[in-house]
Amino acid sequence: MNRYYYDLHLHSCLSPCGDDDNTPNNLCGMASLLGINILALTDHNTTKNCPAFFTAAKRYGIIPVAGMELTTSEDIHVVCLFEELDDAMRFGDYVETKRYLVKNKPDFFGRQQILDGDDNLLSEEEYLLSNATMISIEEVYSAVKDYRGIAYPAHIDRDANGIIAILGAIPPDTEFRLFELHDGERIEEYSKAYSIPAENFIISSDAHVLTDMREKENYFDLDDEPYSSAKVRKELFRILDRRNSENR
Repeated sequence: MNRYYYDLHLHSCLSPCGDDDNTPNNLCGMASLLGINILALTDHNTTKNCPAFFTAAKRYGIIPVAGMELTTSEDIHVVCLFEELDDAMRFGDYVETKRYLVKNKPDFFGRQQILDGDDNLLSEEEYLLSNATMISIEEVYSAVKDYRGIAYPAHIDRDANGIIAILGAIPPDTEFRLFELHDGERIEEYSKAYSIPAENFIISSDAHVLTDMREKENYFDLDDEPYSSAKVRKELFRILDRRNSENR
């Protein structure tokens, strides 16, 4: 059993609001400097930089998690994480069919760069990634589960794109049991207000620039013997699945 510090929500230069310096290698290099062990890439409505991210993570000794920050039809942000890269890519293909195709304006919204594992530019996403999809908040939990992933509302303590800010509360019949907070100091407040077990909060940075990535603080204690990144990732998802199931 060893302690693994995590950040399960950050953006690369593929997200239009992500800084151009947020390349897969820079993200993993910064995580290494900060003492982060497990890192999830969660670009807006796409997983296209996840393959490059996995390559970079291996170079820096980071355990990568493939993910996405999906924007629902209500404009609510939901973190979607996958144990296997292939499942994440298949989910990304599915989300492609649920996007509204509005051409990006790089000078206004920002560039959307798809890179390889050495941070070389492969292409740029033509259509804006940050707008709402056709997937509703009622649909996203089961949609992600269909691709063997885990979904939970992002930054519920924020006004912008948070489930509470948009719906006024967490719906009592919601399927979600895990929730992300941006501010870890507010766990007790939100636990009491919404009857959510403290262990069901995930604290992540939602970093869009390298300087917003955080020093190691939040962690999971994971059984990692015999060690491999796949083993650690599997154990992480086992714990997330358990918390997602036991507290229903």
